[in-house]
Amino acid sequence: MIDLTKSVALELGEFGIRVNCLCPGFIATPIVAGGLDLPSQLLDKVPDVAARFLADHQPLKRAGRPNDIAQAALWLASDAAEWVTGHALVVDGGVMTRTSWSSVLAPLRDELRALASEG
Repeated sequence: MIDLTKSVALELGEFGIRVNCLCPGFIATPIVAGGLDLPSQLLDKVPDVAARFLADHQPLKRAGRPNDIAQAALWLASDAAEWVTGHALVVDGGVMTRTSWSSVLAPLRDELRALASEG
């Protein structure tokens, strides 16, 4: 995706069209359950459990929120970013600076599955 972003930015720059992409981190939403192969009855619990869990597993001590991604997108679309093109903006609370996603997601999946077996 990043290479495609750069390629299209090169092609469309002469027309004044900016092309950027967002690289979001883990956002605590119910959709996470699908990515972790969790039972559907956990959908309502995922954001709260993920938020608590991620507070201990990334440099910025909280889970990402949908608004974090929205604010980054708004900035890229604004005049404040008029000189930005071909850029991949990482919005992940710093998690990729120190660990891999699999090392974060596997324990989270285990915690959520344990919740499912309790209820």
